[in-house]
Amino acid sequence: MAGAGRVWRVGALLLPPAWRLWAPRRAFGAAAGRGGSKGSGRLVLGAAFALGGSAGLCLAARQRLREHSAAELPAGSLQLTLYQYKTCPFCSKVRAFLDYHGLPYEIVEVNPIMRKEIKFSSYRKVPILLANAGSPLQLNDSSVIISAIKTYLISRRNSLEEIVSFYPPVKTMTEQGKEVLEYENKYWLMLDEKETKRVYPVKEVRVEEMKWRKWADDWLVHLISPNVYRTPKEALASFDYIVREGKFGTLEGLFAKYVGAVAMFFVSKRLKKRHQLRDDVREDLYEAANEWVKAVGKNRLFMGGNQPNLADLAVYGVLRVMEGLEAFDDMMVHTNIQPWYQRMEEVIQKTGVAI
Repeated sequence: MAGAGRVWRVGALLLPPAWRLWAPRRAFGAAAGRGGSKGSGRLVLGAAFALGGSAGLCLAARQRLREHSAAELPAGSLQLTLYQYKTCPFCSKVRAFLDYHGLPYEIVEVNPIMRKEIKFSSYRKVPILLANAGSPLQLNDSSVIISAIKTYLISRRNSLEEIVSFYPPVKTMTEQGKEVLEYENKYWLMLDEKETKRVYPVKEVRVEEMKWRKWADDWLVHLISPNVYRTPKEALASFDYIVREGKFGTLEGLFAKYVGAVAMFFVSKRLKKRHQLRDDVREDLYEAANEWVKAVGKNRLFMGGNQPNLADLAVYGVLRVMEGLEAFDDMMVHTNIQPWYQRMEEVIQKTGVAI
């Protein structure tokens, strides 16, 4: 079953972040489409897709993947295949969730230009999760994937197929008049009353988790691209990493690195205007990080208490795509998020949490 571009992922094996390895500076680690030819336009657009989200662009932390064969999976287990761009924040969210719960999954890295790896699907975005719990099933949208799998792990009363039916796709129109596909109920876990009380002892716990999961999707993600492409230098560094870590051919990679970096530097300025960010987009990033830390509070290790909840995993998944970049190091220097972020790293490496 293993093939080119596929590895088995069991747990999270994260390399030490760059801000821990570099020489100290200040008080902490490091400071602290169509266009041109038909082919070239496709390359730039593909590189943009590789970074995921409505902002479309961001970086992921470097990860080592431990290889396992399909035969090593426990008999009768939930077998999962994740189709992803490694540098997509929404894919990173799903990986953080799966890693935290100790769920083995196969990774298929999708070429962001040709996307032939997902030619079987009419849904042309990533992440896509193929799940087999007795019969094969395709799950789309990162938040639907997380809610559906979490529901399945907690409550085995319903089949996974039935659970997924609780998140129906609905076509909606954006303010710009573009038709998009959304999913209903995607921040809800479909639990009975007894299960709900066990997972959410009080109503406010559930409301808080859903609020901040939505915040990660609707706001935090939009801060990534304007920050990692803030200057030409940062844009080039970002695309250099994308090309090294993504699934590009040699010529595709060269074109994406240099032309893509220039293109996305200017695109990031449009994104800044679209999302009404400050002239210095770092200020919005810092404010968001501190807003999250304030919501977690001083008396909790995580928003979920002693263990992360789905909101913790969502915020962590989005932010870690900036690891190794100047924006990430600046965030660590100028905000209060470092202790929470380090706790998240540590707990995700200790996989196999009880449901």
